[in-house]
Amino acid sequence: MIWDDAPHPPRAAPGARGWLRVLRRGMPMGLLVFGGLAVLLAVRLLERPIFGLRRPITPWITQSVCLGALRLMGLRRVVTGRPMRGGTGAVVANHGSWLDIFALNAGKRIYFVSKSEVAAWPGIGWLARATGTVFIRRDRKEAASHKAIFDARLRAGHRLLFFPEGTSTDTRRVLPFKSTLFAAFYSEGLPGMKVQPVTLAYHAPPGASEAFYGWWGGDDFGAHLLAMLAAPRHGRVEVIYHPPLDVAEFSDRKALARAAEQAVRSGLDAAGIAPRVSEAAQ
Repeated sequence: MIWDDAPHPPRAAPGARGWLRVLRRGMPMGLLVFGGLAVLLAVRLLERPIFGLRRPITPWITQSVCLGALRLMGLRRVVTGRPMRGGTGAVVANHGSWLDIFALNAGKRIYFVSKSEVAAWPGIGWLARATGTVFIRRDRKEAASHKAIFDARLRAGHRLLFFPEGTSTDTRRVLPFKSTLFAAFYSEGLPGMKVQPVTLAYHAPPGASEAFYGWWGGDDFGAHLLAMLAAPRHGRVEVIYHPPLDVAEFSDRKALARAAEQAVRSGLDAAGIAPRVSEAAQ
């Protein structure tokens, strides 16, 4: 599924100063991200045989790299609320851009659930595999398989994060949450399971399109990355942690998905971004 229900913001080719900014930001970011990847893989060689599925060390490397990458880019991160601590839990959020990965990883130790195609993407795919991303095919026939994978990861203490919209958007709205993956949280082996909704509210730089940070439809990753690195200045992303939802308090996955969607939608509203539901996505 690819959402493409809004005009894309104009992205002019970088001028001379733009290319200087690309080099000034891109080179240290590349060194940080791929240098961090090398360190993570080296540590994982020791961590894996000792701890197996659990990762007590490497997520801290991921978190530090993501914090550093946002600072190098100049995208300010503002946090409201607190990440869930302790117990068995997962996280759900709205999805606007590949920048979500940095904004969310910077705040807590999480493991993303992503579509299987991402594993084959150059650069991003390597990073995703190294950091413990769970790759799935969005097919209802594989729901039982997904549930077994989620059970194993959650019992190992992992905080799984997925985007229930199923696609990225222009960052200005919340699409209807798909409830299929929420079924994995109704397992007898996961007592006290909680799901924390998180809202990502992007505020564009002054003078830029409101959808400046959005990445959707036919957007090319390279072109979007170039635009982010070449920008004269950046805005900010608000990361709003809502109170966790107790799975046991909801009758089924659809009720849980609706409550999570409502919480995420309220975060955009509180951030001054009027959310809208796309009829085409329902």
